[in-house]
Amino acid sequence: MTTGGETTSGKWGDLSRRVASTVVLIAIGVLLAFASGVWLRLGMALISAITFWELAAMTGWPNPTFHPGPFGRWRSLALALIAGLSQAAALLFDFPGSWLILLLPIIAGLPGAARRDRWTYAIFGAAIMLVAYGLVGFRETYGLPFVLWLMGIVIISDTLGYFAGRIIGGPKFWPAVSPKKTWSGTVAGWIGALIFGWVLYMTGHGDPALIWVSPFVCFAGQLGDIAESWLKRRAGVKDSSNLIPGHGGFMDRFDAVTGAVLATMLIGLVAKLPVVS
Repeated sequence: MTTGGETTSGKWGDLSRRVASTVVLIAIGVLLAFASGVWLRLGMALISAITFWELAAMTGWPNPTFHPGPFGRWRSLALALIAGLSQAAALLFDFPGSWLILLLPIIAGLPGAARRDRWTYAIFGAAIMLVAYGLVGFRETYGLPFVLWLMGIVIISDTLGYFAGRIIGGPKFWPAVSPKKTWSGTVAGWIGALIFGWVLYMTGHGDPALIWVSPFVCFAGQLGDIAESWLKRRAGVKDSSNLIPGHGGFMDRFDAVTGAVLATMLIGLVAKLPVVS
C-alpha cells in the first residue's frame, strides 16, 4: 500500500527508533528519580563518557591510518575516559570553579580533531559536559518533578512531532539537515508542550511560567535534534554509533534532551525558572 508515493511501511519504518528514544529517556528519568549522591553523579559521568566517545569518533582525523595528537588511534577511548573522570570529579568535588574541570576533554581532544571540525568538536563537547552537569544540578536544586517536567517535554515533543509529521505531512522544517522533520510535527510539539505546561499549572503542580517556558524548551529540544542530525551528515554517518543495536547511539537518543537542558540553563541565568511540584 502506498500513500503519496511512499509505502506505509516506509512511512512508519523508523517507529522503533522513536520507541527506543522514549525508552532511553524513561531510563534516564528513572536514574534521576532513584539515584542520588554518588550514584547519580557516577551515572551522569558514564553518560558523558559514552556520548563523548561518539563525538570523538565523528570528529576525529579522517585518515584511519594516521592519528595526530597525544592519543593516536586510541583517541576516542582516551577522550571518553577523560570526559567521564572529569565529569565525576566536577560533580563529586564541589568547590568554586570546579566546573572548569569539564573543559579538560575538550582541550585534550582538539589536537586530534579534524581541522574543519575543531570548533564543532569544542561546541558539541561543551554541550555534552554541561548537560550532564546541569541535570544533576536541576535534580538536587529544583527536585525530581522539575527534571521529570523536562523529560516530559522532550517525550511529548518527540511523540507528537513524529505522529503529526507522518499523518499530516506538509512542508519540511529544514530539509537540508533533517529531511523527515516537518513543520506540522514541529508545531505539534510546541502545542503539546504548551498544553503540558498549562495542565501542570491548572492542576496546581507549577506556576504560570510553565505555560510559556514549556514551548520554548520544546523548541530548544527540537533544535538539539537538528544539530545532531547536522553533525552526522557532516561526519557522513547514519548513527552516532551502534551501541544500541539497530537504534544508533546515545547521542541519537540524547540530542533533544541536550537542547532542552541547555535552554533551561540559559533561562536560569537571566530569569527565575518555573516552579514544578
